[in-house]
Amino acid sequence: MENIYVRKSFVNDIPSIEELYKRVAAIEGALARTASEISRGYIEYFVSKSISDGIELVAIAENPGRIIGDIHCYRNGVGTFAHVLGELTIAVDPEYQGKGVGKLLFTELLTEVVTKCPDILRVELIARESNVRALHFYESLGFKREGRLVKRIRSVHGGFEDDIVMAWLRE
Repeated sequence: MENIYVRKSFVNDIPSIEELYKRVAAIEGALARTASEISRGYIEYFVSKSISDGIELVAIAENPGRIIGDIHCYRNGVGTFAHVLGELTIAVDPEYQGKGVGKLLFTELLTEVVTKCPDILRVELIARESNVRALHFYESLGFKREGRLVKRIRSVHGGFEDDIVMAWLRE
């Protein structure tokens, strides 16, 4: 695999992150949002929120020199939850899925939490029940299943499925 590295995101990454999210959202079920729901405003919101009160990281492929992955999470702004990072989303370019980019991003994120965020005790994510591969992947990283949000997701075909609530807890 080519050289891939992870770094913190910057506001000037927003156009590239938007392109990434549109590529990923074009795959049915890959993200909660469809490609038509990925807007500049949405990307600006989570990038700025994650940079200011959370963690925002991107994976860069040196050749072709573009962003191929993004992971972010942030505090929700409520004092009683100040020890929690939530709204975690990861997006990996379809060309790079299954090649270790997601693991690299998660490893960097959790390392950042452990080494630079002693006040963060919990990292939360939600994954759709049909995404069995992702659920097992999150568990391999130390996330535990904590609950189920019944009929939370409406599929593009009109049916429903559950979301699985997962969390990583500081030892």
